Amino acid sequence: QVQLVESGGGLVQAGGSLRLSCVASGRTIGTYAMGWFRQVPGLEREFVATISYSGSNTVYADSVKGRFTISRDNANNMLYLQMNSLKPEDTAVYSCAAGRGGYAGSVINHYTYWGQGTQVTVSS
Repeated sequence: QVQLVESGGGLVQAGGSLRLSCVASGRTIGTYAMGWFRQVPGLEREFVATISYSGSNTVYADSVKGRFTISRDNANNMLYLQMNSLKPEDTAVYSCAAGRGGYAGSVINHYTYWGQGTQVTVSS
């Protein structure tokens, strides 16, 4: 009952910045934990960041800690991922996800709804 659509992906040079957005429809996300994941073809989907329903609790993968910031705007049903100091290793399809309950952590099967993703490519 929740539809998620990502946007903001593109091609950037190493060291650059990009801001991803995810808009939800069908139901308010104010009571859902939200997260960002990424995937490279042929590899497992990887956890990037998560945020609790109120935004009071955030967790980041070690690989992006200090460079990425997850945030949410519940009034507008929006989720964001600010990505700074991008590296070629960050190249992937980034997807947003929503999980029932106030906190879902890094466990993929705790998330119920998924967007189709947006491509991020970082060149050297």
